[in-house]
Amino acid sequence: MTAGGTGRMVEEPKSAADYLQATRQVGFDELLGANHSGATACPLPSQADSVKTARDVTRSTFQDWGLAELSDDAALVVSELVTNAVRYALCPPSQPDITPITLVLVHLSPHVLLAVTDPSDEVPTPKEPDFISENGRGLYIVETYSQGWGWDHLNCGGKAVWAFFSPRS
Repeated sequence: MTAGGTGRMVEEPKSAADYLQATRQVGFDELLGANHSGATACPLPSQADSVKTARDVTRSTFQDWGLAELSDDAALVVSELVTNAVRYALCPPSQPDITPITLVLVHLSPHVLLAVTDPSDEVPTPKEPDFISENGRGLYIVETYSQGWGWDHLNCGGKAVWAFFSPRS
């Protein structure tokens, strides 16, 4: 896996860097293909109701992990990432049977990394938020509600856009 980009520096650089390095050693590609304890992968079709499904899976998984205090922020971030994936990551017509989007939640205590994968190689690009418009604020919301975010290319093609969460002390 090659490194992608990061949205902003996280608040706890050493612990965040250690956590992200541990996650990258496992790799998003491997998380998608295997069953790891502390990790949940949920394939999603490229349709609008996938956003609700992703929010529900995120909330229930965070509850199961004893991280209910993070579930609303994480669900909001997942909503934005899945919305972007549905909107921008079109599945190639030659491969109609592949699941174009996958939600991945990884718990490496006490931190959580959530990621949304899609088949597009297009780099996520933050825009200056327009608070009057109905769209264009997604990555601003991701940055605001998470401790940091970024993206990685997947070995199988496409990318994973991720966000990092830690319980408040």
